[in-house]
Amino acid sequence: MNRAISRLTGISIIIIVIIAIIAALFIFTMAPTPTAGGTIKIGFTTSVTGSLSVEGTRQLHGIQLWQEWVNSHGGIKIGNKIYNVSLLYYDDQSSKDNVVALYERLITADKVDFLISPYSSGLTFTAAAIAEKYHKVMVATGAASDSIFQQGYKYTVQLYTPGSLYLKSTIDLLLAKDPTAKNIAIIYEDEIFAASVADGAKKYAESKGLNVVYYDKYPSKPTDLSSLLTVIKSKNPDAIIGGGHFADGVLLIKQAKQLNVNAKLFSIVVAAPEDKFRDALGADANYIMGPSQWEPDVKYTVNYGPSVSEFINMYVKRFNETPTYHSAGGFAAALVLQAAIEKAQSLDSDKVREAFNSLDLKIFFGAFKIDPATGLQIAHQMVLIQWQGGKKYTVWPTEAASKEPIYPKPSW
Repeated sequence: MNRAISRLTGISIIIIVIIAIIAALFIFTMAPTPTAGGTIKIGFTTSVTGSLSVEGTRQLHGIQLWQEWVNSHGGIKIGNKIYNVSLLYYDDQSSKDNVVALYERLITADKVDFLISPYSSGLTFTAAAIAEKYHKVMVATGAASDSIFQQGYKYTVQLYTPGSLYLKSTIDLLLAKDPTAKNIAIIYEDEIFAASVADGAKKYAESKGLNVVYYDKYPSKPTDLSSLLTVIKSKNPDAIIGGGHFADGVLLIKQAKQLNVNAKLFSIVVAAPEDKFRDALGADANYIMGPSQWEPDVKYTVNYGPSVSEFINMYVKRFNETPTYHSAGGFAAALVLQAAIEKAQSLDSDKVREAFNSLDLKIFFGAFKIDPATGLQIAHQMVLIQWQGGKKYTVWPTEAASKEPIYPKPSW
């Protein structure tokens, strides 16, 4: 009797297994195969020529690398369709006037699906108005000014840490290394981004008890800063911070040395983190600091997209150079747009903008999360770099640093 029951049980198990296999094969056979959905067109301008060409070209490289990466990984899946990505872009020659016409063209003639911003807050401020006019989602990269996101716009979202927080890490380091520091000079380019950075730095410095003994701007694209630096020298500040973009940042340091303007700390935005800053200044770049949105030695754990090392390896292989934060920002801007499209499962601009509101990403570039009401970035944090012996190191905050900061800076 027992043997019969055992035999019957064995047969039943075999039958169940056969049925399960058949069912699995049936389900597999019935599962829809993704089909080609076409192409998602992403449009933008970039500064291949003009005063912003260094940063603009690196940002372009990052976006191009993302396109190659996403297409090689099967494209973007929406429902049962797979979309490849194409890029349409023009050289804006670092001109606001060109940005207006070219973004109009991208939307009305080229019929792009989504936008990425030009490089710089000034150009992005202009492009954001066009994106809003046509209800096109635009990811702002290389554009940190808070004011872009104070216009009541809906369709522009920010990748970078806002400008008002750019020099916070510099002031934190100054006070941590030198609690006796009292006086600080802030000099900045008369431009929307730099003004936002300077205003935020002034407010933060004063909130920490520092005396802002000099606070003034210089014209955009300056050729001579000697008169301002002479006044700063007379104030004998502990730190000189500010700048604007690459060319004026280099000029500021060159003329500070020529005039023997010394301070215990120099921190220059945008220019200092670029390798070309060292190339332009040689040994005079040493000990100069600068806030950076990203550096290759950061240690971030990701929950979306490539890891830090994967991104760096791809970039070096493709462009034969180490990526800067401008390069990384280009890739990251397209990557978060990809995440929003996938979350929305749609190419509809309003649905993708809505999807951005709930993204909470940890990518190779750092954290990404926006204020739903304004599109302002609220999660990403700055790091601080310093040139030492011709090499660039992350020196602040301590948990992200690869080397100790050198403070005070030796005199020229």
